Amino acid sequence: METGCDDVDKGFLKAGNPRTLLAAFLYFDVSFMVWVLLGPLGISIAHDLHLNAGQKGLLVATPVLAGALLRVLAGALVDHFGPRRVAIGAQLLVIAGLFLTWLIAPHSYGALFGVALVLGVAGASFAIALPLASAWYPPHYQGTALGIAGAGNSGTALASLFAPGLAVLYGWVNVLGLATLPLIAVLIAFMFLASEPPQRRSSGGLVAWLPVLRSSDCWLLMFFYGVTFGGFVGLASFLTIYFNDQYSLPPAIAGSCTAFVVFVGSFVRPLGGAMADRIGGERALSILFALAAVIFALIGFGLPTIWFAFPAFFLGMLVLGLGNGAVFQLVPTRFPSRVGILTGLVGMSGGVGGFYLASSLGAARQATGSYGPGFMGFAAITVVAFLCVGLCRRRWTAEQSHMSPEADAAASS
Repeated sequence: METGCDDVDKGFLKAGNPRTLLAAFLYFDVSFMVWVLLGPLGISIAHDLHLNAGQKGLLVATPVLAGALLRVLAGALVDHFGPRRVAIGAQLLVIAGLFLTWLIAPHSYGALFGVALVLGVAGASFAIALPLASAWYPPHYQGTALGIAGAGNSGTALASLFAPGLAVLYGWVNVLGLATLPLIAVLIAFMFLASEPPQRRSSGGLVAWLPVLRSSDCWLLMFFYGVTFGGFVGLASFLTIYFNDQYSLPPAIAGSCTAFVVFVGSFVRPLGGAMADRIGGERALSILFALAAVIFALIGFGLPTIWFAFPAFFLGMLVLGLGNGAVFQLVPTRFPSRVGILTGLVGMSGGVGGFYLASSLGAARQATGSYGPGFMGFAAITVVAFLCVGLCRRRWTAEQSHMSPEADAAASS
């Protein structure tokens, strides 16, 4: 058995380009780190600028939305110029934006939305790093390659782990400047490690998306990922503020708690895909959405101390992380010949979901004095997702039972 695993490992290493795969992971990791940077810095920014809860929620949610929308543009640029060139250009833009912010040192609420748009460029790295890794590997190694590159979403935890404490020591403006250092280091490594794919896999441009968007299954998968990844990235952006505001944790401790639960959500994603492979994506999502509804409803009702809240968020992020993997297990199942396009659409919807959750939590706190309605609203959405998965299971099962072998083969071509 070990020999077989060794053969698979050697085959994977020989099949593609490990140096480029490493470069894609590093680029994705530091990009996601700065994408959510305003969340961990939110405590210091809000104290300095005297922001209310609604303003905090909207500010930390804006980079998430910008990153989601810019993924469409990034994907189109990758088709025309290649992922390596687009990654270098995007990284230079983010570095320049953060450095300029550090020089100007903006101290107004409105000016920070320009910073949020720059950080959104980093969030668009999803549509750059994954095609870079994917293009170098044959179909039977796609899952492994994309899993390694996609592990870069753990960068969101790095921001929560280090940024709040550094902001206390040096100020949040200086942390934005310090963030350029790992970006520059990774950019230099990326330029030496990454190679442009010999043959790019074009998605066909935006025109190719139109037939896919006419399918209800496309919108359902976008909705499901909007719940799972939207919940993950929304909480990654907002939990440091929440732990500080709700339970009076010091910024560094609140950031460490956030980093821990984000790490869990990041690294169980491959297990969610394996779970879906074993029991079916629809069944896996049914279980996970049901659990998420219960967990976030309990959080919405209110947990008295951090000793109750932390385990609840740990379990909630665990469930959402597993759900991320389960949703992407369904993408090639339902759209075997449109995986690239669906990856872009589904990934974009995840960012939109993250914007909703982070902004709704701030708005709920501002309007009612409690975060509870925001979490209850998210729990209600997970219930809707659970019901939709149930309907999908019935329809998809009926379709499979009536599909002839010839039709099945045609659908998979």
